[in-house]
Amino acid sequence: MDIYKAGKTLVCTSRVPGLKYTQFRILLNKKGAKVVATDPVGVREGNWVFTASGSAARYATGDFEVQTDLTIAGIIDNWQE
Repeated sequence: MDIYKAGKTLVCTSRVPGLKYTQFRILLNKKGAKVVATDPVGVREGNWVFTASGSAARYATGDFEVQTDLTIAGIIDNWQE
């Protein structure tokens, strides 16, 4: 698991059936590097979140058939940078 700050929603055309119309969110790590994760939680921009990666990311979506390597697993309620 890693901790990221949620950025903007990533809007894209779904062309891969394995993504099943999943929402995406741009995440920023502590150094400002950007990654993209599936967002089954519905986070808001600026939220601190924790993620699951690898095969755990598929379980975190709630549907093991979603083909993802990084999923937002939850929102952190209180986090000091």
